[in-house]
Amino acid sequence: MRAVVFETFGGQPSVQTVSDPVPERHGVVVQVGATGVCRSDWHGWMGHDSDVVLPHVPGHELAGTVVAVGSEVTRWQEGDRVTVPFVAGCGTCPECHAGHQQVCEAQMQPGFTHWGSFAEYVGLHQADLNLVRLPEGMSFATAASLGCRFATAFRAVVDQARVGAGEWLAVHGCGGVGLSAIMIAKALGARVVAVDISDAALMLARQMGAEATVDGRAADVPEAIRDLTGGGAHVALDALGARQTCWNAIACLRRRGRHVQVGLMLGDHADPPIPMSRVIGWELEIYGSHGIQAHRYDAMLGMIGSGLLAPDKLIGREISLDESIEALVTMDRFTNPGATVITRF
Repeated sequence: MRAVVFETFGGQPSVQTVSDPVPERHGVVVQVGATGVCRSDWHGWMGHDSDVVLPHVPGHELAGTVVAVGSEVTRWQEGDRVTVPFVAGCGTCPECHAGHQQVCEAQMQPGFTHWGSFAEYVGLHQADLNLVRLPEGMSFATAASLGCRFATAFRAVVDQARVGAGEWLAVHGCGGVGLSAIMIAKALGARVVAVDISDAALMLARQMGAEATVDGRAADVPEAIRDLTGGGAHVALDALGARQTCWNAIACLRRRGRHVQVGLMLGDHADPPIPMSRVIGWELEIYGSHGIQAHRYDAMLGMIGSGLLAPDKLIGREISLDESIEALVTMDRFTNPGATVITRF
Protein backbone atom coordinates (compact mmCIF):
# COMPACT_ATOMS: atom_id res chain seq x y z
CA MET A 1 0.00 0.00 0.00
CA ARG A 2 0.98 3.68 -0.31
CA ALA A 3 1.63 5.46 2.99
CA VAL A 4 3.28 8.59 4.34
CA VAL A 5 6.34 7.54 6.36
CA PHE A 6 8.79 9.56 8.43
CA GLU A 7 12.06 7.96 9.53
CA THR A 8 13.44 10.73 11.76
CA PHE A 9 11.62 13.14 14.06
CA GLY A 10 11.28 16.46 12.29
CA GLY A 11 12.74 14.95 9.11
CA GLN A 12 11.10 15.09 5.71
CA PRO A 13 8.34 12.47 5.34
CA SER A 14 7.82 10.67 2.05
CA VAL A 15 5.17 8.58 0.35
CA GLN A 16 6.42 5.00 0.27
CA THR A 17 5.12 1.56 -0.71
CA VAL A 18 4.90 -0.56 2.46
CA SER A 19 3.29 -3.87 3.40
CA ASP A 20 -0.49 -3.99 3.82
CA PRO A 21 -1.60 -4.44 7.45
CA VAL A 22 -2.98 -7.76 8.66
CA PRO A 23 -5.78 -7.72 11.28
CA GLU A 24 -5.04 -8.71 14.86
CA ARG A 25 -7.34 -11.50 16.09
CA HIS A 26 -9.38 -8.83 17.92
CA GLY A 27 -9.06 -6.19 15.21
CA VAL A 28 -9.91 -5.23 11.67
CA VAL A 29 -8.23 -3.65 8.67
CA VAL A 30 -9.98 -0.59 7.23
CA GLN A 31 -9.54 0.82 3.75
CA VAL A 32 -9.17 4.50 4.50
CA GLY A 33 -11.79 6.67 2.79
CA ALA A 34 -10.66 9.89 4.46
CA THR A 35 -8.30 10.98 7.22
CA GLY A 36 -7.77 14.35 8.87
CA VAL A 37 -4.50 16.25 9.24
CA CYS A 38 -4.31 17.34 12.88
CA ARG A 39 -1.89 19.29 15.05
CA SER A 40 -1.50 16.12 17.14
CA ASP A 41 0.00 14.47 14.05
CA TRP A 42 2.49 17.33 13.90
CA HIS A 43 3.42 16.74 17.56
CA GLY A 44 4.04 13.05 16.78
CA TRP A 45 6.22 13.95 13.79
CA MET A 46 8.21 16.38 15.93
CA GLY A 47 8.95 13.66 18.53
CA HIS A 48 6.77 15.06 21.31
CA ASP A 49 4.98 11.73 21.88
CA SER A 50 6.97 8.93 23.50
CA ASP A 51 4.69 6.26 21.99
CA VAL A 52 5.89 6.92 18.45
CA VAL A 53 8.53 4.41 17.25
CA LEU A 54 10.41 5.06 14.02
CA PRO A 55 9.83 4.53 11.15
CA HIS A 56 6.25 5.67 11.50
CA VAL A 57 3.02 6.35 9.61
CA PRO A 58 0.96 9.20 11.16
CA GLY A 59 -2.80 9.72 11.12
CA HIS A 60 -5.52 9.19 13.72
CA GLU A 61 -8.69 10.91 12.41
CA LEU A 62 -10.13 8.38 10.01
CA ALA A 63 -13.13 6.79 8.41
CA GLY A 64 -13.40 4.01 5.88
CA THR A 65 -14.59 0.52 5.01
CA VAL A 66 -13.76 -2.73 6.80
CA VAL A 67 -11.88 -5.04 4.40
CA ALA A 68 -10.50 -7.72 6.74
CA VAL A 69 -11.72 -9.04 10.12
CA GLY A 70 -9.84 -10.82 12.91
CA SER A 71 -10.92 -14.26 14.10
CA GLU A 72 -12.34 -13.03 17.45
CA VAL A 73 -14.35 -10.10 16.10
CA THR A 74 -18.14 -10.61 16.29
CA ARG A 75 -19.74 -7.21 15.61
CA TRP A 76 -18.15 -6.25 12.29
CA GLN A 77 -17.81 -7.66 8.82
CA GLU A 78 -16.29 -6.72 5.49
CA GLY A 79 -18.08 -3.80 3.86
CA ASP A 80 -19.08 -2.03 7.10
CA ARG A 81 -18.52 1.75 7.04
CA VAL A 82 -16.84 2.80 10.28
CA THR A 83 -14.90 5.38 12.20
CA VAL A 84 -13.02 5.12 15.50
CA PRO A 85 -12.10 7.40 18.42
CA PHE A 86 -8.43 8.34 18.37
CA VAL A 87 -8.03 6.61 21.77
CA ALA A 88 -8.84 2.92 21.55
CA GLY A 89 -9.48 1.09 24.82
CA CYS A 90 -7.97 -2.28 25.76
CA GLY A 91 -11.28 -3.53 27.18
CA THR A 92 -9.79 -5.16 30.28
CA CYS A 93 -8.49 -2.40 32.57
CA PRO A 94 -10.63 -0.82 35.35
CA GLU A 95 -11.17 2.39 33.35
CA CYS A 96 -12.47 0.46 30.35
CA HIS A 97 -14.76 -1.57 32.61
CA ALA A 98 -16.11 1.72 33.97
CA GLY A 99 -16.77 3.03 30.46
CA HIS A 100 -13.86 5.48 30.42
CA GLN A 101 -11.97 4.14 27.41
CA GLN A 102 -10.62 7.63 26.66
CA VAL A 103 -8.25 7.24 29.64
CA CYS A 104 -7.58 3.50 29.22
CA GLU A 105 -4.50 2.36 31.12
CA ALA A 106 -3.21 0.47 28.05
CA GLN A 107 -4.73 2.63 25.35
CA MET A 108 -3.95 2.18 21.67
CA GLN A 109 -3.85 5.13 19.31
CA PRO A 110 -3.56 4.75 15.54
CA GLY A 111 -0.88 7.14 14.38
CA PHE A 112 0.91 7.00 17.75
CA THR A 113 1.14 3.58 19.42
CA HIS A 114 0.95 1.90 15.99
CA TRP A 115 0.90 2.94 12.36
CA GLY A 116 -1.89 5.32 11.41
CA SER A 117 -4.16 6.36 8.59
CA PHE A 118 -2.00 8.45 6.26
CA ALA A 119 -2.19 5.33 4.13
CA GLU A 120 -4.49 3.30 1.95
CA TYR A 121 -5.18 0.84 4.79
CA VAL A 122 -4.94 0.89 8.58
CA GLY A 123 -5.21 -1.81 11.24
CA LEU A 124 -7.48 -1.05 14.22
CA HIS A 125 -7.43 -2.90 17.54
CA GLN A 126 -10.20 -4.24 19.81
CA ALA A 127 -12.77 -3.62 17.10
CA ASP A 128 -15.84 -4.83 19.01
CA LEU A 129 -15.20 -2.22 21.71
CA ASN A 130 -13.86 0.70 19.74
CA LEU A 131 -15.41 0.93 16.28
CA VAL A 132 -18.37 3.19 15.51
CA ARG A 133 -20.82 2.52 12.66
CA LEU A 134 -21.32 5.48 10.34
CA PRO A 135 -24.83 6.73 9.60
CA GLU A 136 -26.10 6.21 6.07
CA GLY A 137 -25.43 9.30 4.02
CA MET A 138 -22.49 10.60 6.09
CA SER A 139 -19.46 11.07 3.88
CA PHE A 140 -16.06 9.70 4.83
CA ALA A 141 -14.70 13.27 4.81
CA THR A 142 -17.29 14.41 7.35
CA ALA A 143 -16.77 11.29 9.49
CA ALA A 144 -13.00 11.77 9.49
CA SER A 145 -13.43 15.40 10.50
CA LEU A 146 -15.25 14.20 13.64
CA GLY A 147 -12.10 12.32 14.64
CA CYS A 148 -9.86 14.00 17.14
CA ARG A 149 -11.35 17.46 16.75
CA PHE A 150 -15.14 17.47 16.69
CA ALA A 151 -15.63 14.43 18.92
CA THR A 152 -13.02 15.69 21.37
CA ALA A 153 -14.71 19.08 21.47
CA PHE A 154 -18.10 17.41 22.02
CA ARG A 155 -16.93 15.61 25.14
CA ALA A 156 -15.05 18.67 26.39
CA VAL A 157 -18.08 20.96 26.06
CA VAL A 158 -20.89 18.55 26.95
CA ASP A 159 -19.39 16.06 29.42
CA GLN A 160 -16.44 17.84 31.03
CA ALA A 161 -17.44 21.52 30.96
CA ARG A 162 -21.18 20.85 31.36
CA VAL A 163 -21.91 24.01 29.41
CA GLY A 164 -25.46 25.23 29.97
CA ALA A 165 -27.84 27.49 28.09
CA GLY A 166 -27.11 31.17 28.70
CA GLU A 167 -23.59 30.59 30.01
CA TRP A 168 -20.61 32.35 28.48
CA LEU A 169 -17.95 30.06 26.98
CA ALA A 170 -14.58 31.55 26.03
CA VAL A 171 -12.83 29.47 23.34
CA HIS A 172 -9.10 30.16 23.06
CA GLY A 173 -7.82 29.00 19.66
CA CYS A 174 -10.14 28.68 16.67
CA GLY A 175 -8.66 25.74 14.82
CA GLY A 176 -10.58 22.52 14.33
CA VAL A 177 -11.25 21.85 18.03
CA GLY A 178 -12.10 25.45 18.82
CA LEU A 179 -14.50 25.90 15.92
CA SER A 180 -16.15 22.59 16.78
CA ALA A 181 -16.56 23.69 20.40
CA ILE A 182 -18.19 26.93 19.27
CA MET A 183 -20.74 25.11 17.11
CA ILE A 184 -21.55 22.61 19.87
CA ALA A 185 -21.86 25.24 22.59
CA LYS A 186 -24.13 27.36 20.38
CA ALA A 187 -26.37 24.33 19.81
CA LEU A 188 -26.65 23.98 23.61
CA GLY A 189 -27.77 27.59 23.94
CA ALA A 190 -24.51 28.99 25.30
CA ARG A 191 -23.04 32.37 24.42
CA VAL A 192 -19.54 32.18 22.96
CA VAL A 193 -16.60 34.55 22.77
CA ALA A 194 -13.82 33.32 20.47
CA VAL A 195 -10.13 34.21 20.73
CA ASP A 196 -7.52 33.82 17.99
CA ILE A 197 -4.71 35.75 16.32
CA SER A 198 -6.07 35.08 12.81
CA ASP A 199 -8.75 37.35 11.34
CA ALA A 200 -9.83 34.50 9.04
CA ALA A 201 -10.23 32.14 12.01
CA LEU A 202 -12.26 34.72 13.92
CA MET A 203 -14.51 35.23 10.90
CA LEU A 204 -15.10 31.46 10.80
CA ALA A 205 -15.78 31.51 14.53
CA ARG A 206 -18.59 34.01 14.00
CA GLN A 207 -20.00 31.84 11.22
CA MET A 208 -20.01 28.88 13.63
CA GLY A 209 -21.97 30.87 16.22
CA ALA A 210 -19.55 33.01 18.26
CA GLU A 211 -21.33 36.09 19.58
CA ALA A 212 -18.10 38.03 20.14
CA THR A 213 -14.44 37.76 19.19
CA VAL A 214 -11.17 38.90 20.73
CA ASP A 215 -7.84 39.34 18.95
CA GLY A 216 -5.38 37.09 20.77
CA ARG A 217 -2.68 39.73 20.26
CA ALA A 218 -4.53 42.17 22.52
CA ALA A 219 -2.58 43.58 25.46
CA ASP A 220 -4.90 41.94 28.02
CA VAL A 221 -7.05 39.16 26.58
CA PRO A 222 -8.65 38.13 29.93
CA GLU A 223 -9.70 41.73 30.63
CA ALA A 224 -11.25 42.01 27.16
CA ILE A 225 -13.26 38.85 27.82
CA ARG A 226 -14.37 40.06 31.26
CA ASP A 227 -15.63 43.28 29.66
CA LEU A 228 -17.54 41.43 26.94
CA THR A 229 -19.12 38.90 29.30
CA GLY A 230 -19.98 41.21 32.18
CA GLY A 231 -17.51 39.79 34.70
CA GLY A 232 -15.86 36.81 33.06
CA ALA A 233 -16.68 33.57 31.28
CA HIS A 234 -18.51 30.80 33.09
CA VAL A 235 -16.43 28.29 31.14
CA ALA A 236 -13.11 28.60 29.28
CA LEU A 237 -11.60 26.13 26.87
CA ASP A 238 -7.99 26.17 25.68
CA ALA A 239 -8.21 24.47 22.29
CA LEU A 240 -4.65 25.32 21.25
CA GLY A 241 -2.35 24.13 24.02
CA ALA A 242 0.14 26.93 24.66
CA ARG A 243 1.42 28.57 27.83
CA GLN A 244 -0.26 31.90 27.03
CA THR A 245 -3.63 30.48 25.93
CA CYS A 246 -3.78 28.26 29.02
CA TRP A 247 -3.07 31.26 31.26
CA ASN A 248 -5.56 33.49 29.45
CA ALA A 249 -8.29 30.85 29.61
CA ILE A 250 -8.02 30.43 33.37
CA ALA A 251 -7.58 34.16 34.02
CA CYS A 252 -10.70 35.09 32.01
CA LEU A 253 -13.06 33.08 34.24
CA ARG A 254 -15.53 34.56 36.68
CA ARG A 255 -15.73 33.22 40.24
CA ARG A 256 -16.48 29.48 40.40
CA GLY A 257 -15.80 29.23 36.68
CA ARG A 258 -14.70 26.06 34.90
CA HIS A 259 -11.65 25.62 32.68
CA VAL A 260 -11.19 22.68 30.29
CA GLN A 261 -7.76 22.01 28.83
CA VAL A 262 -8.11 20.28 25.45
CA GLY A 263 -5.05 21.47 23.51
CA LEU A 264 -2.04 19.26 24.21
CA MET A 265 0.65 20.87 26.38
CA LEU A 266 3.82 19.43 24.89
CA GLY A 267 7.39 20.45 24.12
CA ASP A 268 8.18 23.97 25.34
CA HIS A 269 4.58 24.32 26.58
CA ALA A 270 4.52 21.23 28.79
CA ASP A 271 4.69 23.12 32.11
CA PRO A 272 2.52 26.25 31.85
CA PRO A 273 2.20 28.78 34.68
CA ILE A 274 -1.22 28.65 36.35
CA PRO A 275 -2.66 31.45 38.53
CA MET A 276 -3.20 29.05 41.43
CA SER A 277 -4.07 31.76 43.95
CA ARG A 278 -6.99 32.71 41.67
CA VAL A 279 -7.97 29.03 41.34
CA ILE A 280 -8.12 28.69 45.12
CA GLY A 281 -9.61 32.06 46.03
CA TRP A 282 -12.30 31.96 43.35
CA GLU A 283 -12.93 28.19 43.60
CA LEU A 284 -12.21 27.62 39.94
CA GLU A 285 -12.45 24.12 38.50
CA ILE A 286 -9.81 22.80 36.09
CA TYR A 287 -10.46 19.74 33.92
CA GLY A 288 -8.51 17.85 31.33
CA SER A 289 -10.33 16.36 28.36
CA HIS A 290 -8.79 13.57 26.31
CA GLY A 291 -10.79 12.22 23.41
CA ILE A 292 -14.15 10.48 23.67
CA GLN A 293 -15.46 6.95 24.16
CA ALA A 294 -17.03 5.04 21.26
CA HIS A 295 -20.25 4.66 23.25
CA ARG A 296 -20.65 8.47 23.43
CA TYR A 297 -20.73 8.84 19.66
CA ASP A 298 -24.46 8.06 19.62
CA ALA A 299 -25.32 11.32 21.40
CA MET A 300 -23.13 13.34 19.03
CA LEU A 301 -24.38 11.55 15.92
CA GLY A 302 -27.94 12.09 17.10
CA MET A 303 -27.41 15.86 17.23
CA ILE A 304 -25.81 15.74 13.78
CA GLY A 305 -28.69 13.72 12.38
CA SER A 306 -31.22 16.18 13.80
CA GLY A 307 -29.47 19.11 12.14
CA LEU A 308 -28.36 20.74 15.39
CA LEU A 309 -24.71 20.16 14.46
CA ALA A 310 -23.14 20.38 11.00
CA PRO A 311 -19.51 19.27 11.19
CA ASP A 312 -19.17 19.27 7.40
CA LYS A 313 -19.11 23.08 7.60
CA LEU A 314 -15.74 22.82 9.37
CA ILE A 315 -13.96 21.11 6.47
CA GLY A 316 -11.55 23.58 4.95
CA ARG A 317 -9.62 21.60 2.33
CA GLU A 318 -9.71 18.14 0.82
CA ILE A 319 -6.24 17.06 -0.35
CA SER A 320 -4.36 14.04 -1.68
CA LEU A 321 -1.99 11.72 0.19
CA ASP A 322 0.94 13.31 -1.63
CA GLU A 323 -0.20 16.81 -0.60
CA SER A 324 -0.53 15.71 3.02
CA ILE A 325 3.22 15.95 3.62
CA GLU A 326 3.29 19.71 3.24
CA ALA A 327 0.09 20.00 5.28
CA LEU A 328 1.66 17.95 8.08
CA VAL A 329 5.02 19.70 8.34
CA THR A 330 3.45 23.19 8.26
CA MET A 331 0.71 22.38 10.77
CA ASP A 332 2.26 24.67 13.39
CA ARG A 333 1.81 27.74 11.19
CA PHE A 334 -2.01 27.82 11.46
CA THR A 335 -2.38 29.04 7.87
CA ASN A 336 -5.51 27.09 6.90
CA PRO A 337 -8.70 27.67 8.91
CA GLY A 338 -10.95 24.65 9.18
CA ALA A 339 -10.11 20.97 8.98
CA THR A 340 -7.82 19.62 6.27
CA VAL A 341 -8.88 16.13 5.18
CA ILE A 342 -7.08 13.63 2.94
CA THR A 343 -9.61 12.10 0.57
CA ARG A 344 -7.45 10.97 -2.38
CA PHE A 345 -5.00 8.10 -1.90
